[in-house]
Amino acid sequence: MQTTTNDQTQTKTDKTVKKVDAASSPKGEMNQTYLVSGKAMSMRMWKKHPPTDGHEPHSRDYETVGFVVEGKAKLHLGGQEILLEPGDSWLVPAGATHRYEILEALTAVEATSPPARIEDRDDPPS
Repeated sequence: MQTTTNDQTQTKTDKTVKKVDAASSPKGEMNQTYLVSGKAMSMRMWKKHPPTDGHEPHSRDYETVGFVVEGKAKLHLGGQEILLEPGDSWLVPAGATHRYEILEALTAVEATSPPARIEDRDDPPS
């Protein structure tokens, strides 16, 4: 944000700091824990998500990046099958049709932009 006063431009810096305790964070319908959320991005965690065959392929109107802490999953995206293991990170572009197959109890952290939880963007696939 910029303000102009007498031909001088000053930049105002947002100094908001948020800390979120995952133990008391809200949970979503797909077993995700919502972590911190800002104006343009948010974080969520999937903790020990049990193995599944995955949902039907779906797309979201937000971009997702993620990091596997433990467990294994397979990401099906654009005709590819990507094995995700501890230490791996991934990107799902906004609008890309994809699905996850959880192979071993999965703990992963994701960031979404714009925030997934706003305006029902994070509703379960139908």
